[in-house]
Amino acid sequence: MCVVKGHGTGNQNTGNLAIRNRTDELRSALSQDEAFADGKLSRAAFISLAILTFITFVGNFAQLQLSSALPVIVSEFGISVTTGQWLTSVFQLVMGVMVPLTAFLTRRFSTRQIVITSMAVFTLGSVLAWLAPNFVLVLGGRVLQAAGTGVMWPVLQITVFSIYPLSRRGFAMGTVGMAMSVAPAIGPVLGGWQTDATGWRSIFLTLSIIGVGSLAAAVFGLHNFGAHDPSARADFFSVSLSVIGFGGLMFGFTNSEAYGFGAPVVWVPMVVGLVGIVWFVARNLRHGRRYSEAKAAAAAEAAANGAAGADAEPADSRTANSSGITSNSHAAVSGTITGTAQANGVVAAGKGTGSNNTGAAGKGTALPQPPLLDLRVLKNRSFTVGTITASLAFFAFSSILVIMPLYIQTDRGFSATMSGLIMLPGAIGQCVSQFFGGRAMDRFGARPVALFGSSVLTLGTIGMSLISMDTWIWWVSICQFVRQIGMGFLLMPITTWSLNCLNGPDEVSAGSSVTNTVRQIAGAVGAPVLVILMEVLASWRAAGGASDVAASIFGIQWVLRVSALICFVMVLMVAFGVRGDGAGHMRNAVSLSALRRRRSLHR
Repeated sequence: MCVVKGHGTGNQNTGNLAIRNRTDELRSALSQDEAFADGKLSRAAFISLAILTFITFVGNFAQLQLSSALPVIVSEFGISVTTGQWLTSVFQLVMGVMVPLTAFLTRRFSTRQIVITSMAVFTLGSVLAWLAPNFVLVLGGRVLQAAGTGVMWPVLQITVFSIYPLSRRGFAMGTVGMAMSVAPAIGPVLGGWQTDATGWRSIFLTLSIIGVGSLAAAVFGLHNFGAHDPSARADFFSVSLSVIGFGGLMFGFTNSEAYGFGAPVVWVPMVVGLVGIVWFVARNLRHGRRYSEAKAAAAAEAAANGAAGADAEPADSRTANSSGITSNSHAAVSGTITGTAQANGVVAAGKGTGSNNTGAAGKGTALPQPPLLDLRVLKNRSFTVGTITASLAFFAFSSILVIMPLYIQTDRGFSATMSGLIMLPGAIGQCVSQFFGGRAMDRFGARPVALFGSSVLTLGTIGMSLISMDTWIWWVSICQFVRQIGMGFLLMPITTWSLNCLNGPDEVSAGSSVTNTVRQIAGAVGAPVLVILMEVLASWRAAGGASDVAASIFGIQWVLRVSALICFVMVLMVAFGVRGDGAGHMRNAVSLSALRRRRSLHR
């Protein structure tokens, strides 16, 4: 019996040791050399990136999956349609609040900590909504779902940039972008099917199961990427301003479709939000300047102290040895300065002399904490051009996803299922074009690919503006397919190029947060603004004697023309604004013709 127990204990200890070793392996951050070698991903990096991509896909999928179930939920709980729509609106609202916090979260916590916590919150929200006895708890579950997945797309972007070299980032972003473009299209379709087959609660049951599986995959398969600083502290006043500012602005625009801009429930949150955003921007710019000045002063002080220590060395028989010690001490100081500057902690600026050996451990100079969101990245012209272009694309594109179903269902009398089928090919087109757009960017650079994409997007929007009361309905599908082909060739290359123009992982992290925040706001603002413009034009037309359907189509036609004009502005921005490194080529290599000539000579 003793032998058996000892043998069992030994196996148990061996198993525990293996689990600890595996956990330690996952917690250690993969370097770029470990993640990407010989032109391909390592197995560990591939598995980790697949997990992150799938989790991000789940977040985008869950955002719109409930839209088809809203009529049933409204009927079951006896609430108004406007109240029921908050199940989809609150998701976008919370995500818009979470994205600005991404830069701090990635600086403070490891990849595993962020992802595991996010999926735990998402799963908890799914279970709460699944079992909720009333609408308030369902809404609370949606809030938790959005909070759990709101940071995942920026985290995925930052991870891709930390793994892939400059020459392969277009391909990588195009590949992960495929999943992002498919999710919003299939979400409503599958949500509607589940609602008809097994009821709306089955949607949340499915998401709960997916959440548990994703959580397990993250725990047992996800590696850390990049460095983080556990001592980093958040500026909670900036966090409050971010929540009030971005939350208030998006809350106001979300309500504008139901109540109009004159209602207090619309303009009051918008005004409060704008004040909060202006205050947030001013505060973070001020903190950014203070942090940069302190960091530069600490580095200069360390360099001066190192030079003074070198001059104080005695010129005797121990000069060589002493010089070596001083050199090592200076290297230690420099390493401390660099490491702590990146980690935003306390920098040791040595003020000692050779006699007391305090060169590396003298009086410390405490660096202030960096800003919550480093808006200084907007000083980079290329990044700003890319961010504005992507935001205009979101502004113009989001409204079409609201307006065209109104045309298909309300004005033409087709069913909701038919509306989804008409719009579905566009999502498939964007999925394919993002993949090939990323590869094309790596070969030709961002400018020609984005110029092609924005031009195709403009032509597709112009074609869609030609609709009328008796237009062949599949013309809408063809135009939407063309538009989303252009969107795929525009959005991912311009985003990748703009982030490539930033320096270092800290700027990329801040840039990802900035560009995703602006895009969220643009998408939230674009839909209600253009829908209200459509309603104003339709009312004006109806006042002139036109029928309700004719007036509605008139409004849709002119909104599509406005959208086409915005797309043309994007063409001009890409043509004249996308310049510099990576704009015309990405690999800084020979031209394709020269490459072909070289290959022919080798043959």
